[in-house]
Amino acid sequence: MKFFSGIVLGMLLTAGIGLFAQNERAMHPRIAAAIEAIKDAKAYMVAAPHDFGGHKVASIRACDDAIRQLNLALAYRAAKDH
Repeated sequence: MKFFSGIVLGMLLTAGIGLFAQNERAMHPRIAAAIEAIKDAKAYMVAAPHDFGGHKVASIRACDDAIRQLNLALAYRAAKDH
């Protein structure tokens, strides 16, 4: 059941959850702000001309993972709330 739930949440996230996502972002503004801040930090890291002591690639991957997890959290709430 957990596997199926994960697939459904992934499909919702991939397809976009439209109004539900907007509602969840409004209900959880700190999470929405965190997503935007992480996206900004990632863009900065990607554009940086140096590798931050070898941590650039791992940092970018961590940003992608954090964004994905936060979006999954919002998708979960949207699925439970609606």
